[in-house]
Amino acid sequence: MTTLLVLGASGHLGGEVARRALAAGHRVAATSTTGTPAAAGISWHALDLRDRTAVTDLLHRVRPDTVVNTAYHPGDWAVTADGAAHAALAAAATGARLLHVSSDAVFSGHLPAYPETAPPDPVNTYGAAKAAAETAIKAVHPDAVIARTSLIIGNGASAHERRVHDLVSGAATGALFTDDVRCPVHVGDLADALLELAATDRTGVHHLAGPDALSRHELGVLIARRDGLDPDRLPRGSRAASGPPGPLDVRLDCTATQQVLRTELRGARTFLAPPPH
Repeated sequence: MTTLLVLGASGHLGGEVARRALAAGHRVAATSTTGTPAAAGISWHALDLRDRTAVTDLLHRVRPDTVVNTAYHPGDWAVTADGAAHAALAAAATGARLLHVSSDAVFSGHLPAYPETAPPDPVNTYGAAKAAAETAIKAVHPDAVIARTSLIIGNGASAHERRVHDLVSGAATGALFTDDVRCPVHVGDLADALLELAATDRTGVHHLAGPDALSRHELGVLIARRDGLDPDRLPRGSRAASGPPGPLDVRLDCTATQQVLRTELRGARTFLAPPPH
């Protein structure tokens, strides 16, 4: 039995990783900055990743075999970049294996697709923070796994699914962009792939995203149809014309990683298919 520490486990992905690790028989410790989520069998710890000393102290107390860092904040460089560096330093100092979840936001979208060997070329602050985190991790914990992923969907709990419901009901305003393309992944598939990688001796960059490239509007239509909502109520928009700065079309090439994984990373058209009648 190994001890797994999940950083950011109050989030959508972090919570799924913690639950699945526990079900697989691991001892699971988890962190949160927003309270103590209720989950039997998981040891919860309050942690501010921006506090390097606190991160180091926690890892020395818990002594995990593996650390999975799912924590980030799109608008907070100190959490996304500095916090990832603190986690990498502490994991290296305690001899823990590290899996860090990064993002397709490290890319500009200027290439047709991005393999694991492609260097980051971010075009907004969040992408730059994620790229900085990757650079720090490679420097201080060269045996770490950096797992880049895309839009995370699943179980109705993701921000993307909630936004679709709010747009259809009128609880939210705005639009889903037709020119903002990503490769969505199911949260369960992603959690399983991370745990599978954790059990190997693989290192370096791995891409974990689905094979279907979809615009945010196309993704919203799939979510609406699955949930019995009217997709015609989803407003359309253009990120290039009105959205915040960021990459438009980013497609992660996951071929190399998928060849070494048993876990299938399904496409959104598969996992969002409406249930059969």
